[in-house]
Formats: sequence, structure tokens, C-alpha cells
Amino acid sequence: MNSPIASSPQPEAGAPMVDPFGRRISYLRVSVTDRCDFRCVYCMSEDMAFLPKAEILSLEELDRLCSAFVGVGVKKLRLTGGEPLVRKGIMHLIRNLSRHLKTGALEELTLTTNGSQLVKYADELADCGIRRINVSVDSLDPDKFTRITRWGKLQPVLDGIAAAKAAGIKVKLNTVALKGVNDDEFYRLVEWCGENGHEITFIEVMPMGDIGGENRLDQFYPISLLRSHLGKRWTLQESGHNSGGPARYVTLAETGQRVGFITPLTHNFCESCNRVRLTCTGTLYMCLGQDDAADLRAPLRQSDSDETLLAAIREAISRKPKGHDFIIDRNHSGPAVERHMSVTGG
Repeated sequence: MNSPIASSPQPEAGAPMVDPFGRRISYLRVSVTDRCDFRCVYCMSEDMAFLPKAEILSLEELDRLCSAFVGVGVKKLRLTGGEPLVRKGIMHLIRNLSRHLKTGALEELTLTTNGSQLVKYADELADCGIRRINVSVDSLDPDKFTRITRWGKLQPVLDGIAAAKAAGIKVKLNTVALKGVNDDEFYRLVEWCGENGHEITFIEVMPMGDIGGENRLDQFYPISLLRSHLGKRWTLQESGHNSGGPARYVTLAETGQRVGFITPLTHNFCESCNRVRLTCTGTLYMCLGQDDAADLRAPLRQSDSDETLLAAIREAISRKPKGHDFIIDRNHSGPAVERHMSVTGG
């Protein structure tokens, strides 16, 4: 068994981060690796070139960076990838970060996963204080699931979801709406979640990175059309529920089930954006759909003191833009930004 990583000291509370538009930044998404055991058709090319391991922050450095953000007002921390659970030693990082839950400095520690490793890790995740997770599932048809993920198998993911539920972790499915691919499954996905006690959020395709011959205009299915489709089966009631992220929710009147929608193209969520994204190389992106970024690896390694690091974080927040520039139409079918979704974790 690997020995636990050394953790950085408990952060001292600093003034909260506020961007130029008065939005308080309280949510950090951290891509702990760009690697994944799937190759989803909307996320990455099948023949991906991943970052050299030498460029990746150590687990100790990731702990120190996350802790610095907690010290200046981050209350929600989500670990993403690639697939976060394929990072060697990831549970030691999660267990270390859970100390901020125990002190109350952090309100939630969670992750987004493809579910492939959940059977192995569900109990330990629950023991670390993780109470809910997002699992990416775009089809309940085994053959279609493999076509979408290229390398994935559905049953291990379903077994992982069941393991998480048994461990007391609340599961929300993230489903990317794909025209001509899974648009015949929307009813079934909602019904399956209802039957198994899970929530579901539908997401529009985002134009990020070269995905190897796939055309995003061909993939794009607007959430407005999806909502209309669901409205033929259920009565959709607007919900004021806020999960801390970009989703807007409705409640199905007939079942009481909650369904979320993330609409970066047809109705962007930028006006209430409270989040920034950190890559596994220490690059901070202030907006998912913009290329402006800040290098936090250099100040992190420059000194054992966090003074320079915190100054770099605050300078980056001062450049957070009002919103993204995502567009998909016949004139804009390519990526809006060159990096893949797996780099910043969505």
C-alpha cells in the first residue's frame, strides 16, 4: 500500500475572490489527469497524444494548490479528468483533501467520473466524505455505449453506479445530447434514473478540441428541443434548485423527479458563473470557452510560501471574462478552443 502523501498546512482564511463582474468565485474544478480509459466521440480523438508525465503536477502539488484556493473562498471542489480515478494514487489525494471538509473550510468535495473504476473505489470515496458524484452515461444500450465511448463497456459502469449508491453516494448522470445517436433514448434515460433513484442532467455538445473526423454540427442537439420532447411525456415545472454549477432544473410533476439542463450554446450560463478550472499541469482557465489562462505551476514551485501563488491566483481572477464564445452552426462547426474537454474536465 502506498503511504499517504504529505499534505499542505491548513489554509488561513483570506479575502474571498471576486471577479470584475462581481461574481464570487467559490467553485474550483481540478483536472487531476488528462488521461482516460474511454475515448468519447464528442470529447477526444481516438488517437490521443497525452501530456508527458513530467509535466503533470505531483499529488502533493495538487493538494497545495487546492488548499490555497480553499483558503481564499473556494467552498466546492470537483475533481475531474480525463478520468480522475485512473490517476495513480488518487485516493491519497482525495483523502488528504477531505481534511477541509472536517474543518468546515470546504462544503463539498466531489468528482465527475465515467464510472469505470467505481466498483473499486466507491466505499473509499464515501469514507472520504464524498456524498454525491456525477457519472457520464450517454446511452443505456450496450452497443451504442461502446460506439460513443469507443473503448468503454456499459455493464461495469452500471455496476459502479450501483456500488456508489450502496455506499451512500448520490449519483447524477451527465448525458450529452447527441443528434441521431442517443436522441431516441431520452425518455428511457429519464425513466431509468427515476427507477433507480438517480438524477440526470442533459448537456449540449461543446466545441472543444479536434475530435478526429467527427462533425460537431452533426452531433449538436439543442436542449430546447430536448425539453420540448420531454414535455410530451411529462409536465415540466421550473425548479429553483441550485447544485452550485451551471445546470438549470425542472421537476417532472408526475413523478417529482428532477432533471437538469446545461445549455452553453442555446442559453449560456455565464451570468452566474462562480467557477474556474485548474489543469493537471497547473494552468488555470478562468473560462471554459476562452483561451486566456494563468500559469500557477511556476509560482507554486518558486517558493514554499503561498504569498506569490495567491497573488498569481488573484491576478488571474481579475481577468475572468464575462462569458464564453461557444458557437455551433454551419459557419462554426470546428472547435472554439483548441484544447480538448479532457484537459480542463468540462
